[in-house]
Amino acid sequence: MTDRASAFAPGGIGNIGPGLDVLGMAVTGPGDRVTAKRTGARGIVIADAGHAELPTDATRNTAGIAARQVLVAAGAESVGVRLTVQKGLPLAGGQGGSAASAVAGAVAVNRLLGDPLDAAAVLACALEAEATVSGRHADNLAPALLGGIVLVRAVQPLDVVSLPVPDALRIVLAHPAQRLRTADARAALPESIARRDVIVQMANVAAMVAGFCTNDLRLVGRGLDDHIAEPARAALLPGFAEAKRAALHAGALGGSISGAGPTSFYLTDNEATAAQIAGAVRAAYANIGVSCDTRVCRVATRGALELPGDAPYA
Repeated sequence: MTDRASAFAPGGIGNIGPGLDVLGMAVTGPGDRVTAKRTGARGIVIADAGHAELPTDATRNTAGIAARQVLVAAGAESVGVRLTVQKGLPLAGGQGGSAASAVAGAVAVNRLLGDPLDAAAVLACALEAEATVSGRHADNLAPALLGGIVLVRAVQPLDVVSLPVPDALRIVLAHPAQRLRTADARAALPESIARRDVIVQMANVAAMVAGFCTNDLRLVGRGLDDHIAEPARAALLPGFAEAKRAALHAGALGGSISGAGPTSFYLTDNEATAAQIAGAVRAAYANIGVSCDTRVCRVATRGALELPGDAPYA
């Protein structure tokens, strides 16, 4: 055990298009860092939530909730912990920010206690935190913890499968100057789904998994066709439809909304095309008067469990 520990969790892309709540990937670049320090008083205190709009009440902050769950699971409820959160990910941005804070909080406190919990137990603690703000799903949590591309087969009990990462895969993330709360995005989802759409969606998820496993990015791109969440959420995201058309015209293999949005993502197999896609997407948003930040990244093959707390992805 130690008196201080920290953890860095990368951001990510939930759903990866048709894989609603079951597919996710961690991406290089910004993430959230949580530092945990022992205190003399029992309980969790959040010294800094990382953003003025985030609660410092440990029962309402995902890092705080996850930290508390770790103490309970480890039988260390008498331990006092002060958390400091550094937010690198945008709020309500669709880049896995709440999940990254939950994972970093859980890993930091587990390290503080001497790592008594295994990966599955840490993930379960983070899941309890994420459930309070955006629902019981692990498509952002699992890659933030484990890195890479994951298939969440089930959450009760947790069953997570890591998928191979194609070496050539490049991802363009586009973050327009918009916000969309996960709760609002989930509320937009249809209550019922036509059988034909379910069949198409299952085939597309299967195609993407097969493409990742066989290093066939063209197949991944063909499978990246969401018939459930994207049509429902696109209306909440002005400019997304135009941006996606521009990205595909610029050579993207496929693209969709990242998690709940408003960030969108586009896949390609080389840096030059990625740069062209990024420029085309920025121009599409500019045409409707919306500023948009883009970046080209790769899959983050290590998550918070393996990354040192002071070593974010470049």
